[in-house]
Amino acid sequence: MAGLLRLSLCVMGLIWEAGAQEDAPLPFTEILDPGGDVTLKWGFDLVQGNITFQVTARTTGWVGFGFSPNGGMAGSDIVIGGVTPGGSYFKDYYAVDKSFPLVDQEQSYRLLSLSEADGQTVMKFTRSIISCDQNDMSVTDLPMKLIYAYGMTDQTDYHMGHRGTREVNLLKYMPKVAMTSNTYFEMTMTEFLIPAKDTHYQCKVMEAPTFDRKYHIYRIEPIVERAQFVHHLLLYRCPPGMNETSDRECYTGADNRECFQAVAAWGMGGMPFEFPELAGIPIGGEVERYLYRLEVHYSNPDLTKGVVDSSGLRLYYTDKLRKNDAAILQTGLAVGPGYLIPPNSSVFHTYGLCDTAYIQEALSGNGSNLNVFSVLLHTHLAGRKLRVGQFRDDKQIDFLALEEVYNFEMQQTTNLGKTKMVKLGDKLLVECTYNTANRSGMTWGGLATTDEMCLAFLYYYPAMGLSTCVSFPNMTALMTQMGAKTQKEMYSILLQKSWDNTSIMEFEKALKMVPQHTMIGNVYNNFTFHMGRIYDLADTPSSSCSRKAPNGAATRNTGTIYSLLLLLWLAVGCAL
Repeated sequence: MAGLLRLSLCVMGLIWEAGAQEDAPLPFTEILDPGGDVTLKWGFDLVQGNITFQVTARTTGWVGFGFSPNGGMAGSDIVIGGVTPGGSYFKDYYAVDKSFPLVDQEQSYRLLSLSEADGQTVMKFTRSIISCDQNDMSVTDLPMKLIYAYGMTDQTDYHMGHRGTREVNLLKYMPKVAMTSNTYFEMTMTEFLIPAKDTHYQCKVMEAPTFDRKYHIYRIEPIVERAQFVHHLLLYRCPPGMNETSDRECYTGADNRECFQAVAAWGMGGMPFEFPELAGIPIGGEVERYLYRLEVHYSNPDLTKGVVDSSGLRLYYTDKLRKNDAAILQTGLAVGPGYLIPPNSSVFHTYGLCDTAYIQEALSGNGSNLNVFSVLLHTHLAGRKLRVGQFRDDKQIDFLALEEVYNFEMQQTTNLGKTKMVKLGDKLLVECTYNTANRSGMTWGGLATTDEMCLAFLYYYPAMGLSTCVSFPNMTALMTQMGAKTQKEMYSILLQKSWDNTSIMEFEKALKMVPQHTMIGNVYNNFTFHMGRIYDLADTPSSSCSRKAPNGAATRNTGTIYSLLLLLWLAVGCAL
């Protein structure tokens, strides 16, 4: 029966694809590259089961567009087209590595129109949402990594740097408001001399412009002058009453530890982020003067000297207020010394727990449910996958976010496609999967790029005076598990251990099973402390059609219309 169902799905896909119209509505738009040279429009029909795309690129050469498991070429599903004096060309390809992709024997995309005018190429095409071609990726209801490239001629060879990636939730797209103003302010470093050391965090506490009334920040753009050195950017609002500016190394004194209410976050490779129409970050209003702390993580492993940087963030704001005030909550594993990840492991899991039952306590009774609409997931170089599970009454009810193939160089704040409510009392579990097979020594939790983190920045409304909701294993309990009397003795045991599959699994289990210190911080940097435990996460949802990942392991995609297809197939079967 499984084979018959698969065949039925594929036949339906072909029928639906054939029924696609050239004038299909395309209500959604996303600019794919920072310079605005590539724009994507799309629309879909869940009843017909197809999705239609229109790619506009500022070139008179070839244009490529597709889907990728991790934002790179390997394993991607691509179409390439263009216009020549003799006509147009368009084909479905797939890539197995970084070389030029191969022509797919099953052409799953159908060209609707292809034109070239005024220095632009416009390519419109359609395909079924679920594809049973092993070289295709089904379109899912999760954020997907879209890739694009183009050449300046019709010789389909190397793109010469005209390429990029963008993560978009195609089937649950959150509409954006057209830019209502070009009014912005910038929070940046000022010709900062990057130290010649591997890792440096610089914090600049500065004043924002004075506002006569309340506005909403609705778009955040990174200003990255030295891309090879800038690892991440974070902007925090300081608590009311703080009035001293500064510019010094982070985490070296109490004066710049007080500002921890995040209002903007950017990771390496990230694009500008625009809030959906339902919310914005408030600024101005009752408190006219706020200080902000810009945190820049500089990574300089080559110890290069004499590099000056003025990176930071550009924040667009408007007086056309959205319905909700938004904020950002940092969740996951608390960043601090003492956490270790063993070497020689292709799969190692760490966990961070946010217990929202204590938000009321942290906010003196002023907490409310969180409506989460966007997420930025963050690990360092060993990170391979992140998942955020939501638990209610000790049972998992959802995944808030999933990043099945994490790419450190392509971190992106992603709209979830719909708002997900986290009720007070729910628990959020952030799971990170690491690969340390190429490392000979222990990897520590910490601030350096070669250290590790496991974080999820949740964009939510209504805004509350929260900063963090994280956890850390009880080290005393872990010492007992390891047969040590002191932390020093425990670390000595771990550093001298011969790590194989058995010892790695035992240590991971110990880290997961010991009690967890849960911590919730408010904007005044006051914390509540309680104990919690790590839950078991469910398997990632899968769909009917699978494909092979670049390393040969099977990966599966979740389709929103799987249940609908099954019902349709059963109806057809019953009718016959």
